[in-house]
Amino acid sequence: MPAYTATVTVRLKHGVLDPEAETTQQALERLGFDLEDLRSADRFEVDLDAEDADAAAERATEMAERLLANPTIHDYDVEVTEA
Repeated sequence: MPAYTATVTVRLKHGVLDPEAETTQQALERLGFDLEDLRSADRFEVDLDAEDADAAAERATEMAERLLANPTIHDYDVEVTEA
């Protein structure tokens, strides 16, 4: 089976408090950077074998839904590349 790398990016939904991003944004603004908004995210890279890219994306999506993201407060994206 071919090897793939699935990248799952998990971030808080808009409207959910993100104290890490708020603190970082304030620090960047003190350094002179003009920002409209800043959000933090977690990125997971999963190496897996699958029959094709669609199957790899399906498995990574299941991982996100079951463990990596809380659907109540998180949005997530899945990208798959051939390893």
